Amino acid sequence: MISLIFKALIDPSSSLLRIAQFALTSHSKPFTRVRPMSSESSQQVFQLKVDPLTGNSEWVVIREDEEEAFGNSHKNLLATTSYLDMLNDSTRNRAFRDAIDKTITKPCHVLDIGAGTGLLSMMAARAMGSGEPTSADTKGMVTACESYLPMVKLMRKVLHLNSMGRNINVISRRSDELKVGVDIPSRADVLVSEILDSELLGEGLIPTLQHAHDMLLVENPLTVPYRATTYGQLVESTFLWKLHDLYDHEAKASDGVRLLPTGMDTILRVKLQQHPMHCDAISKEIKLLSEPFKIFEFDFWKRPDSHRESELLIKAIDDGRVHAILSWWMLQLDHEGTIFYSTAPRWITKASTGNWCDHWKQCVWFLPGKGICVGKGEQLLFRAIHTDTSVFYNLATEHTELGQYNHVSGDFHLILPPERIAIYGDSKWRFSMLTALRNALQERVQPLCVVADDSIFLTLIVANLSKTAHVISLFPGLREMGVKYLQRVADANGFTADRVKVFQNKKCLTLHDTNQKKVDLLIGEPYYYGNDGMLPWQNLRFWKERTVLDSVLSNDVLIMPCKALLKACAMSLPDLWNSRCCLSKIEGFDHSIVNTTLGACGELPPPHDPPLLPFFIWQCGEIKELSERLTIMEFEFSKPISPCYGKVQVDFSETGVCHGFVLWIDWVMDASNSVVLSTGPDERYWKQGVKLLAQPVAVKTNGSTASEYRYAVIEASFDPSSGELSISHAFT
Repeated sequence: MISLIFKALIDPSSSLLRIAQFALTSHSKPFTRVRPMSSESSQQVFQLKVDPLTGNSEWVVIREDEEEAFGNSHKNLLATTSYLDMLNDSTRNRAFRDAIDKTITKPCHVLDIGAGTGLLSMMAARAMGSGEPTSADTKGMVTACESYLPMVKLMRKVLHLNSMGRNINVISRRSDELKVGVDIPSRADVLVSEILDSELLGEGLIPTLQHAHDMLLVENPLTVPYRATTYGQLVESTFLWKLHDLYDHEAKASDGVRLLPTGMDTILRVKLQQHPMHCDAISKEIKLLSEPFKIFEFDFWKRPDSHRESELLIKAIDDGRVHAILSWWMLQLDHEGTIFYSTAPRWITKASTGNWCDHWKQCVWFLPGKGICVGKGEQLLFRAIHTDTSVFYNLATEHTELGQYNHVSGDFHLILPPERIAIYGDSKWRFSMLTALRNALQERVQPLCVVADDSIFLTLIVANLSKTAHVISLFPGLREMGVKYLQRVADANGFTADRVKVFQNKKCLTLHDTNQKKVDLLIGEPYYYGNDGMLPWQNLRFWKERTVLDSVLSNDVLIMPCKALLKACAMSLPDLWNSRCCLSKIEGFDHSIVNTTLGACGELPPPHDPPLLPFFIWQCGEIKELSERLTIMEFEFSKPISPCYGKVQVDFSETGVCHGFVLWIDWVMDASNSVVLSTGPDERYWKQGVKLLAQPVAVKTNGSTASEYRYAVIEASFDPSSGELSISHAFT
């Protein structure tokens, strides 16, 4: 992850940044991270291989000439990115085609930054009908700049398939490394690019445009897009409030644990940023408190500023409490303003149909605490500030002042994802954990308890419940941050910091570490810091760590959770399936060659199989459950980690079209099965795993007389050496 962030800072125009953000926030698996080398060594990458069950990692150098190894190694990575979803966005593709055809009307030099598969480059070449330029003539020339080597290799295949390889000059280098007279013969007349994320600026739009205008483009160039405008709207939403205000929700808890003690209400919080989210999915839980308002305009055709501020007076249209600011953007792709693309929610666009896509969402900015109470007609002062890569918001009424957000603060803050904040503030979840732990601690005198994961909640609650317990927290992800946090909140939770020992970077505890005492209680949520984009069963790392600790566990050790259940449900997921289906021609250009590499669904030659990907199912557009929720296999934590196999028949309870199977883990906290924590589709704070079908299948209930399939059989196997779960299915 560190290499991706570093790469993002020095190479904002690279498609790698899209992969980095996707890895952190959406589908990407943790197995691979990549970093292209610069200059002469740009034809090799470092790939970080991570074992999800141990957290161990190693760098592997992959060179361009290592064709077979390279192809195998980067396939899974590209299959978990947003490229396929983006290329399936027909509204986006049509808008760019129309704008490019309208803008490029004669031979010229076109520069495509962050070229990806080369789609925009091919559109530009076709628009001007360019042939192969000579070295002295840049008219009719397209330069495609893409620094991410796996994508460069894929682009060249796409260009060859479409007989465009001689029309487009592919440069595998960062755009800020290009030099006129060295890499390109002259400044470009036209810039085409799509280096936008849900926030707009996160892929480095501003520094990329600044360098391009300074060094690579003619004065007053033509650009596609022409302009981007960001918009906002004030909303009330209890759901959004729960995602960030742990302090007020924790105050209602009766368990005595305070993750945010009084006076330390910022020591644990979400990051001050815009958080991407499909807001259409919660439209019925949102109360609009303002009309949409314009925030910033960014012109692609001129050099942008790194820093700007905007202040507006916004009139409340209803009584309520502002919990969040929703934002989106609109692209004006042509100079005249006739071609647009918007990421606005559907209550703005008034569209009942259209492409559901996951590569761009709306964004949510959380207001601190309980939000701001407003009355209908009241004026609010809104301030926005943008940097090179981020936007920050602030809001106040005539009775309050604009708060001061320290974007870079010297004070210690433990930053957690919004979903983790909501879990820690959920009274039902806390009560379940409290009940399970209270039962576990009964009749145990001076127990030695090991918290195997990154659960600060379990660490605090054990120390709070048992004044005689000795607690060891491993904090494999939090590490020093976990130590600092405990030191600051210990007193407020009724124990001294020396009662909890944290072993940082400790791969395995020994009896020397425990003062020759065996572990009586091994617990976890399980939760591992930084692994929020992982598949649900990759938290079976807890089982692996239980196995590593086997030699220090007492004979009557109590393990919590005691086991895990792999659950599954057949579902109709038309929007998600359509966003990841096979590509054929995109605006006239054949992209069929990318399907296997990008993990598409469809009739592809064996052994291709769509990958298992993590999604928040509730955000996946139209969804419908077609079967009961079934248990495929059990993972028994009383025994060391081992291979597992399960097989189950799925009977359809609803007639419809099945697009895949949704899988998740239910954690059984106690041996009596009285406390079970589910991460299934109803629980919106966890991602589920999705296994999409190659082709949708019509299914029916047993009482139906139609010819559709009546049931399916799912088989699953778990490999403890890799943490991989293999899923196969058959319909009958």
